[in-house]
Amino acid sequence: MDAKPAERAGGGVTARELARMIGVSQSAVSRAFTPGASISADMRQRILASAAKLGYRPNAIASSLSKRSSKLIGVVLPDLRNPFYPAFLEKLLLALEQAGHQGLVINGPPEGDMEDQLAGLTQYNIETVIIASARVSTATALNWSRNGRSALLFNRPVANVPVASVCCDNAAGARAIADHFNACGYRKVAYVAGPQDMPANTIRQNAFITRVAELGMTLSACIVGGSYGYEIGHRHGVEAARSGADAIFFANDITALGGLDAIRDIAGLRVPEDIGVAGFDDITMASWPRHQLTTLRQPLDEMIAIAVEMLVNREGAQPLPPTMRLVAGELVARNTTRTSADGRSRSTAT
Repeated sequence: MDAKPAERAGGGVTARELARMIGVSQSAVSRAFTPGASISADMRQRILASAAKLGYRPNAIASSLSKRSSKLIGVVLPDLRNPFYPAFLEKLLLALEQAGHQGLVINGPPEGDMEDQLAGLTQYNIETVIIASARVSTATALNWSRNGRSALLFNRPVANVPVASVCCDNAAGARAIADHFNACGYRKVAYVAGPQDMPANTIRQNAFITRVAELGMTLSACIVGGSYGYEIGHRHGVEAARSGADAIFFANDITALGGLDAIRDIAGLRVPEDIGVAGFDDITMASWPRHQLTTLRQPLDEMIAIAVEMLVNREGAQPLPPTMRLVAGELVARNTTRTSADGRSRSTAT
């Protein structure tokens, strides 16, 4: 004898049980939960009301396996120890839900590629994937885009590759940092880089160094960190300061926070009087009272809105056009750099 709904694990019922209890077909239950499906308003309301009372909720993953398409969008992320990515993921999943979709998240290893993880998404009948991890090769992203599937690179600015992407304008942001250093009176600057195999880092590095030269400033050091992270910044912050730099640009915020602490606590320098510090991203911790880090704010909300619109509005099984959408960030000047000569504390990176 079947258990009563309240006695079942989780207190719910299956679609088959719900259909039998209210005297409708299982396909009617499915149509009631499918926007635009052929079903009368009265029948839909009856099924939804009974489902709420009996604790039934459709299983999106199970449903996707039996359909030619699904409302699931794969999200491939790198190491979540970088605070930028949890913030990105929270905003992205909410935006997808508001658009009537769900995200299936694959979090990859800190090192190595994610080919196997990406391939595993095919078992869930996922047609579209957002790739925010640089550990997925461009060739793999291109291969995914075949057979009616679509891939979108998020904040992975790869030029001359026929895959859609949405990115912060890293070059403009790095130039904005150099301009800010110059306006604050810093003349000898350093750059602490992230992983050399990540395009965003390379673009920031090249744009910053080029702009420093254009402004007649001196580059005292360009230190390759090898990866992003607090420990990396802490290790190389003192090294950059001892190069004679009076301002240091770190490739991202979490690295900059490590450098900031080392400069203050180990090198014994005053920030911003003796040396200026800037990062890139504007993670939540950047604005904490201990830090008050000058940084380039990535326009996450706008970038996510563009990405979701591109994905959910594509026509049928047509792949996304291979276009790169660049979105300008915003320079946020806080207490780790001096006040610029014109007294401005904030400007837009253009």
